[in-house]
Amino acid sequence: MDISQASSLSSIVSSVSSSSDNAGISVLKKALDNQTQTAAQLVNSLPQPTKPTPVGGLGNNIDVKA
Repeated sequence: MDISQASSLSSIVSSVSSSSDNAGISVLKKALDNQTQTAAQLVNSLPQPTKPTPVGGLGNNIDVKA
């Protein structure tokens, strides 16, 4: 049995799987970058919150006695 063929076959398989892994990681990074940009645009498109103004005497006095 020739072991040199088996070792070369395993190196070929590992190089093919690592290149497909690299391609998958590259696609994942691009997808995450795209989602980050989309989320930032959505957050920036929200209107700024405004503080409600109290009407009359509401909200001016708070009773803190227990």
